[in-house]
Amino acid sequence: MKSTGNTILITGGGTGIGRALAHRFSDQGNIVIVTGRTQASLDEAVAGRDTMVAYTLDITDADAIQTFAQEVAERHPALNVVINNAGIMRFEDLTQAHNGADAEATVVTNLLGPIRLTAALTAQLVAADDAVIVNVTSGLAFVPLISTPTYSATKAGLHSYTVSLRHQLDGKVEVIELAPPAVQTDLTPGQATREGYLPLDDYIDEVMALFAQSPTPTEVLVERVKFLRNAEAEGRFEAALTAVNAH
Repeated sequence: MKSTGNTILITGGGTGIGRALAHRFSDQGNIVIVTGRTQASLDEAVAGRDTMVAYTLDITDADAIQTFAQEVAERHPALNVVINNAGIMRFEDLTQAHNGADAEATVVTNLLGPIRLTAALTAQLVAADDAVIVNVTSGLAFVPLISTPTYSATKAGLHSYTVSLRHQLDGKVEVIELAPPAVQTDLTPGQATREGYLPLDDYIDEVMALFAQSPTPTEVLVERVKFLRNAEAEGRFEAALTAVNAH
C-alpha cells in the first residue's frame, strides 16, 4: 500500500481506531472519507482538515450501502482504498434465555457490513490503480473473549473472509488484515482508560510503521497481538484462552 496520494474510505471513522487512522493518513497527504452513524462524531473527526470529508452511513442497512457506494463512486472517482473498520462489541450471557438481538446486531455490523460494502465497491477498486482493501479484525479472531462470543466469532469470520478475498483478488486489489489487540478506545464502557490495554496513540504509531513497510504485510500485527495471533500455531491456545479470559 502506498503511503500518500490515495483516496481512502474508512468506516467507523468518527471515533477510536478509525478516527486515529483517518488523521494519520490525512497527515500523510491522502484524501480521507470517513463514515459513521453519528454526525457529531464525524464533524469532530474532520474539523479543520481540508483533506477529509464525512458521510453518515448505517453499515447495517443493505440498501443504504448500495446507495452510498453509488454516491461515493460519483463524488470520489479516485477512491482506491477501503478500510472496513466499523464494528460493535457487546457482552452476552449465553447461560440465560435471550432473544439473540445482540448477536444479530453484531453479525450484521461486523461481518455482513464489510462484506456488503466490499461487494458494492469491488468493481471500482478493481478498475483503480494501487487499490487496497483493509479489513479490521481483532486478536480475538484467534483466541475468543468468552464474554463477547459473537464479537469474537464475527472477527474470526472476517479473518477467514479476508483470506479468501485476498486470493480471489490477487493481482487486482491488495487485501490486508489489520488485527488489533486490546486498545484504549470507547468500543466498550470504560475501555478508553482500562489498565493493561494499549494506548491508542502507541497502537497507531506501530500500525503506521507497519503500513509504511514495502511491501505492506498481508497481516498488520503489532507486537502485542502476536500472543493471540500465533497461539494456536505455537501450541499455546489453551494457555492463551485462559490468560485472555482471566484478564
